[in-house]
Amino acid sequence: MAGLGSFDVQKYRSISRWIFAVFLLHVCRVNAHADGDRVVVVADGNWTQILEGEWLIQFYAPWCPACQHLQTDWENLGRESESLGITVGRVDVTQQPGLSGRFLVTTLPTIFHAKDGNFRRYVSSRTIEDLQAYVVDRKWASVEPVPGWRSPSSLLMSGTARLFRLSVWIRQIHTYLTNTLGIPSWGSYVIFAIITLFMGLILGLILVLIADCIWPSRPKHKEDKTVVVVREEASEEEAEEKRTSDNESERVSGEESTEDEALSSDTAHSGSGRSPPEGAAESSVRKRKPQGSHPSEET
Repeated sequence: MAGLGSFDVQKYRSISRWIFAVFLLHVCRVNAHADGDRVVVVADGNWTQILEGEWLIQFYAPWCPACQHLQTDWENLGRESESLGITVGRVDVTQQPGLSGRFLVTTLPTIFHAKDGNFRRYVSSRTIEDLQAYVVDRKWASVEPVPGWRSPSSLLMSGTARLFRLSVWIRQIHTYLTNTLGIPSWGSYVIFAIITLFMGLILGLILVLIADCIWPSRPKHKEDKTVVVVREEASEEEAEEKRTSDNESERVSGEESTEDEALSSDTAHSGSGRSPPEGAAESSVRKRKPQGSHPSEET
């Protein structure tokens, strides 16, 4: 019994040691996690807080080797942030595509320095000593800040952020259609093409309605009145020409009737055997001759 008792005591002591070691490991992990929590996770919902104060923000991705190499130094910088008088943050671009579009992040890792809403891109060495010197020695003051139109708070960058979120949303829908529903890739593309055409038609109709409200079309009754006036003037000119032509035809017919009467009178005189008076014959000859001709001289 005494042997069993000593064995139980040794077993109890070994178990106690293991429990104490696990407890110490857990405490160390909690402390490390608490120190790591000093690195603020920036997302779409809280990114406006970086517009106030001084910040160092890292854009990273979990699969990026360079980001993994920088992770330890960045967490150490977060522990020193209080003594440096800054706030250290990080953005996971795989979870926050809108922020990557808002800051136009094209390479990883990307570090920005923010001071009261003015943003500067950090392009120096990424060691913790250089990062601390960048803040302590105010090296950021010699760097040109991001222009206003490219500022993350500008209207243009806000639209870019929405486009990035839209692209991620479309990719998620494509993945759902192909993997979950089993639709082939070309079928997913056809669906997106139809939706794009439909949305284009709706947007075009909206633009036409807006343009019609801003610049309404000219009324047509004024044009109709102009056409009526032109037609009335044209009809008056035609009536005047018709009257002129009628008068001309009447004059010509009167001359022709006079010539016919003169010929008939000559024929009547010749038939009766009487010679017409010399003056009458001469006048009849003159009437038969066309205007502008001269009478022939008598021999």
